[in-house]
Amino acid sequence: MNKDTKKLLIYKLFKNSKKFSIKWSNYFQVYEKIFSSYRNKKIKFVEIGVANGGSLFMWQKYFGKNAKIIGIDLNPRAKKLEKHGFKIYIGNQSNEKFWNYFYKKEGKIDIILDDGGHKNLQQISTVHYSLPHIKDGGKIIVEDTSTSYLKKEFGNPSKYSFINYAKNIVDNIHRRSPLLRKKISFYSKKIFLVEFFESIVVLSIDSRKCFQNKEVSNKAQNEWAIDYRHNEYFEKLKSKFDKKYGLLNKRSFFRRIIRKIFYRNFIFNILDNQKIKKILRDLNN
Repeated sequence: MNKDTKKLLIYKLFKNSKKFSIKWSNYFQVYEKIFSSYRNKKIKFVEIGVANGGSLFMWQKYFGKNAKIIGIDLNPRAKKLEKHGFKIYIGNQSNEKFWNYFYKKEGKIDIILDDGGHKNLQQISTVHYSLPHIKDGGKIIVEDTSTSYLKKEFGNPSKYSFINYAKNIVDNIHRRSPLLRKKISFYSKKIFLVEFFESIVVLSIDSRKCFQNKEVSNKAQNEWAIDYRHNEYFEKLKSKFDKKYGLLNKRSFFRRIIRKIFYRNFIFNILDNQKIKKILRDLNN
C-alpha cells in the first residue's frame, strides 16, 4: 500500500472502525480528494451496501457531528445499526418504487455512494433515480466499477455495462456545446463534471454550472492569427497567397467555401484516422 495512504485521516478512521468492513486500498486517496471539502458541514450522506456497518462509522467520524449518515441495504438485519445514530433503509437499489419511497422520505441529499450490488442495472439505477434528488454542489459516487469488465458474475464487457453508461453521460454533457446542435437533456442540465478513477466513477452535480456554452472573444482586434486546425497544409498555402494575412479569412463567403472543400475532406480524415489507430494500438498493449 502507498505510504501516503496510511497517513490519511480517512484511512485511519477506517482501520479503527468498531465494525467490520472491506475497502480497496486506492479508494482512500480518492475519498480524500472528493470528500474533504464536505467535512464538518451539515450534509446528508447516503451509502448503499452497509454490510456490518464498518464504513458508516468511518463516515460518521470523518464528516463530523453535523452530517446525517444514512445507510441502504437489502439485509433487514442492517436495521440494528440505527441504535448507533444512523438511519437505515431496507430496499432494492434496482427498484424504482424503492427510490421513490426513499426520496419522498429524505428529500434532497448531498452525497450518495454506491457500494451495493455492483451489477449493471443496480449501479445505473442508483444514478438514474437519484440524479433529480442531489443538491447542487453534491455528488454521486459509484464504487467497484471494475465489474464492468468481469465476465462470469456480471456478464461484462457489455454495451449495457455501467462504464458504457458513464461514457454515455460524458457524451451527454457535451450537448451543452452549441456546435453539436443537440437537445439539452436532464443529464446535461444536472451533471457538471464526470471523473473516472480506477474502479470509481464520480459525478459532480451542479445545475447552476450546466448552462449552454457560448463562444466569447475579447475586445482586441485579430491582427494575424489564421485557423490552421483543420488542414495545416492548405492554410500554409493560403497564407502565402494572402499577402495581407487574412484577406480571404475575413470574407465569410470565401471562408465557408474553403471549409466545405478542404476542412471536411474525407481523405484527410482517413489519413488522420490511420495515425490514431496506431496510437490506440499502443494504448491497449
